[in-house]
Amino acid sequence: MPIDTEEIKKHIRGIIIALGDDPDRPGLVDTPKRVAKMYEKVFEGMNYTNDQIAEMFDKTFDMTTENAENDMVVIRDIDVFSYCEHHLALMYDMKVTVAYIPKNKVIGISKIARIADMVSKRLQLQERIGTDIAQIVAKVCGTEDVAVLIEGSHSCMTARGIKKSNAKTSTTTLRGRFKTDLSIQNQLFR
Repeated sequence: MPIDTEEIKKHIRGIIIALGDDPDRPGLVDTPKRVAKMYEKVFEGMNYTNDQIAEMFDKTFDMTTENAENDMVVIRDIDVFSYCEHHLALMYDMKVTVAYIPKNKVIGISKIARIADMVSKRLQLQERIGTDIAQIVAKVCGTEDVAVLIEGSHSCMTARGIKKSNAKTSTTTLRGRFKTDLSIQNQLFR
C-alpha cells in the first residue's frame, strides 16, 4: 500500500490542533504538507517487502576462487536512521556493519548500503533492521553466512523517559557460520 500523503497532512493538522496551536498561523500553515513530503521519503521502505528489496538490489558478480570458503566481505559504518515503531521516535547515529561469506558470487558493495538504507526506512525495531538486512543479503548472495551489527542512539531513550543522552544500543544478528564458528566471529569482532 503506497504512503497516503493526503491522510498524513490531515492527521498532522489534527496533531497541531491537539497540541493547542493554530495550524493556520504563518509558521505552521505548510507544516502538514512538509511533514507528508518528509514521511514519503523517510518511510519509503514501507512500500516494499524484503523480497522486493532483494530484487531491487540483486546486482551480483561471479566469484569462484579456490580455497575461498572462509573469505569474508565486511562493510562497516554504514550510516542509517530509522523511527521506532513504539514511539515514532528517531533512531539516530546508527552505524551498520554487514559481513558475509560469499558462495560463488558477491554483491556490489554499494548495494549493501542501499539495502541497509531501505530497510531502515520503515517503522522499525533495531533488532528487526538487523534481521531484515541479514535475510535480504542472504537471499541476494545465496549464502546463509551473514552477520549484521548495529549500534545507535534512540531518542525514545535520550530525549524522553529516562533521558540518558549517551546511551547506545547494540544489536548483533548472526546467521550460518557466524553463529557457530568462533574463529569467524573473532575475525568479525576484531
